[in-house]
Order: sequence, then C-alpha cells, then structure tokens
Amino acid sequence: MAPMLFAGIAVRDHAAAVPWYEKFFGRPASFEATETESVWGLAEHGWVYVVERPADAGHALLTIMVDDLDATVADVDGRGIKPERRESYDNGARKVLYQDPDGNEISYAWAPRD
Repeated sequence: MAPMLFAGIAVRDHAAAVPWYEKFFGRPASFEATETESVWGLAEHGWVYVVERPADAGHALLTIMVDDLDATVADVDGRGIKPERRESYDNGARKVLYQDPDGNEISYAWAPRD
C-alpha cells in the first residue's frame, strides 16, 4: 500500500470554520465525513480534515508542499486571505504561513529538489 496522509485540524466551531477553509483551499470540501468533520483531498494520497474539537483548537501546524509557491500564494491572496508571515531558508526553501480564525497554522512551502 502506498503511504497516505490524513492530517487533522481541530477547530472550535466546525460550521464557522468551514467557510474559511473553503476560501483558503478555493473549493468546497471533497466530502463531509460527519456533521462536524469536513475533508479536502489535496493529493492522490493526501487529505486534510477539519474537525470540531474545541479543547484542541488552535494547535495545528500543517505545511503543504507545492511546486509553484508564488502561484499558490497569489491564488490564496486573490480569495482574500493574507499570510501572517513569510520565511526563507539558507537552502533556498520558502514558506508562507497563514492562520485560521482559531489560530491553527497552515503553510504552503516550496523547496529545491536535489
């Protein structure tokens, strides 16, 4: 079996969080797992789910690697979501960090391939 990733982001209020994630990802959820859990497929074997778990909200750290960071950031900017900060690393890698309304950190990043 190929490796798969199913990464979760806890939020205080699922219904309130979903519109932000639809805007961030640029589309509705791929499916609703339950009344309080929505799932976005981001790659063939990679999904991100947003789940209502108030006690755990605001602690996620998630980085999504992309081939074209500038285009991805421009798309997100075009949907009205601005980054919290940008980082550059000595090896040429770059990361753009966003925060959802609960304080979860979701980043897009690019790194040179060896």
